Amino acid sequence: MKFSAVIVTYNNEKVILDCLESLQGVADEIVVVDSASTDHTRKIASYFTDKIIKHPSTDYVQLKELGHRLAAHEWVLSIEPDERLSAALRLELFAWKKNPAEADGFTIPRKSFYLKRWIKYSGWYPNRRIRFYRKSQACWKKEDGRVFVVVNGKVKKFHSPLEHLAFSSISEHVQYLNRLSERRARELYARKKKARFYQLWFSPVFVFLKYYFFRLGWLDGFPGLVISALSGYTVFLKYAKLKEIWRKGEKIESVPGCQ
Repeated sequence: MKFSAVIVTYNNEKVILDCLESLQGVADEIVVVDSASTDHTRKIASYFTDKIIKHPSTDYVQLKELGHRLAAHEWVLSIEPDERLSAALRLELFAWKKNPAEADGFTIPRKSFYLKRWIKYSGWYPNRRIRFYRKSQACWKKEDGRVFVVVNGKVKKFHSPLEHLAFSSISEHVQYLNRLSERRARELYARKKKARFYQLWFSPVFVFLKYYFFRLGWLDGFPGLVISALSGYTVFLKYAKLKEIWRKGEKIESVPGCQ
């Protein structure tokens, strides 16, 4: 069995090398869909593959679908430029290639490195998602600010993790969450949802408590506190921005992806 690895990139020159190196020898094809990077991302990728597609879109689900369609093999591994295959996951993929299990997709856990330590709790681990799937039984979808693949069929598990090199600083984390909350607010607006009083006042507190206590963020030390606090902050931003959009009366746009 063969599979294609698909990576969507934008200005990822600092992290993509580890990702590409981890795919060497196990992926049968590497497809890079680049959202018009202005750094050396495409040049670095060119040392590993000649299938690099430059596309002006900033719509993540559209770029994921493009990579999905352009993959030459029936099986696809979706991986981010700041992720890499762990040694154990490489072995699992080799084993699958020799003896593929009866399934249409596989979830893979993800282990993140943040503020100089591997995060074991805080809602960040195991963070299973379908990342390995059969093209003919899958499509990409966007919902609540998340872009994910939907598989029509049997889904099994890989046990070894992807390794995620998360934000290099708290400032970078906050910048990402600012963009994320904007996308989520606009999607809620597209679905004609409104920000309620309790969502602005109580939901952020509930989310902090959920991640810090119920998902054991306190066991991750200071990084766990940061993750939990910023998770609550993101919820507040999402509903505050949603309220602002309604006040401006902006045009409602449709949400892309499979339905």
